[in-house]
Amino acid sequence: MASSSLAGSSSGYLSTDSTSSSPASTSLHPGASSSSSTPPSTTAPPSKKQLSGWKHSAAGSLGGMTGAIVTSPFDVVKTRLQSDLFKHSTTAYPRKGAGVTAKAVPVRSGVAGGLWHFWDTIVMIRRIGVEEGWRALYKGLGPSLVGIIPARAINFYFYPTSKAYLAKQFPNAPTEKPGQTAEDSPLIHLSAAVVAGIMTATGTNPIWVVKTRLQLSARKKTLPASFYSAIPSPTSPLPRPIATSAAALSASASAMTGSHAHATAARPSPANALSMTLDIVRHEGIRGLYRGLSASYLGVSEGVIQWVLYERFKRIGKTTSPHLDEPRPLLSYIGSIVGASGGAKAVASLLTYPHEVIRTRLRQPAVHGVKKYTGLLQTLKLVLAEEGVHALYGGLTAHMFRVVPNAACMFLIYEVVAEKLGS
Repeated sequence: MASSSLAGSSSGYLSTDSTSSSPASTSLHPGASSSSSTPPSTTAPPSKKQLSGWKHSAAGSLGGMTGAIVTSPFDVVKTRLQSDLFKHSTTAYPRKGAGVTAKAVPVRSGVAGGLWHFWDTIVMIRRIGVEEGWRALYKGLGPSLVGIIPARAINFYFYPTSKAYLAKQFPNAPTEKPGQTAEDSPLIHLSAAVVAGIMTATGTNPIWVVKTRLQLSARKKTLPASFYSAIPSPTSPLPRPIATSAAALSASASAMTGSHAHATAARPSPANALSMTLDIVRHEGIRGLYRGLSASYLGVSEGVIQWVLYERFKRIGKTTSPHLDEPRPLLSYIGSIVGASGGAKAVASLLTYPHEVIRTRLRQPAVHGVKKYTGLLQTLKLVLAEEGVHALYGGLTAHMFRVVPNAACMFLIYEVVAEKLGS
């Protein structure tokens, strides 16, 4: 039932009603004597303390903050690979003095395209570290933390409270098995997730706009001229496709940064979150802080899929675990929480990833005073026309490296903290 303890399935802390007086609770102790002078209500096992809304928020905020810190480098890499401001050229520049003819980089599609995504992630991490310093891999972490705390607080507040409210309003909601309550209904889970997703996207969109702008602002270190000439030669021990890609990415770094710097020379990129926020408001107005909101609403579907699958995966783990109603030590259910949360996030991200690319493009700064991407459908059509379908999956590898461990870490800490607050 929805009020079962976290030790059994960790689903008890996503419920706000109490069912301690249900018949199922009294049937757990069949050995109790009917003639006992003790009142029947005291023979039932004590019910788990149900959490109030703010405790859900506190536990979710702590989990989200921890996950954001651990996976921040992949967030920066993902954002840059999603943007067209950091696309490398389609030809490999020859090494100075080597007399090598430039070769076209192979088209990225199919299984090979997936390998190229992985290689792009590795090269982008190295390029950021060498050209901008390893601290640049944590660009936007401040706004991320500022955004994660209210975002997770809003999400983890509205999901369980909406689920409890909707279950009371629709007590006959369809369930998968007899004996389940309305809070176990997939329709209730879906509806609560929609409410939580819309509230979260609306309340935190300005923070994510500032974070994206900071991550797209490249500030290069001064590098020796020999760095850009150190491109793998034809005798490189690396496989030819990998050597060619590395050559293209390394050699185009100076050209890319030069064009990006020229595009933004008229308006130097702010260096911190406050100045970036003021810059956006000054040049684009308050509406500039809500760029990409339509794509964020489209991304609510990801949160819906994630929550529904998380509830489902936890229930699967519960049905395969012995002694469901007995308290279990923390180590015994870490695996089920990590597996349910990571698996749910992986599936949801793969199904809905293109909206992430569209949202990043919408939040890009103007180039030469011109906004290339102006709307959801316009952005989708333009990306497909100029770059093809594969561009909608740019940065997917870095994204998966970030969101799967992030979700596992966040939900694990949430469930553990919720258990402590509810004990």
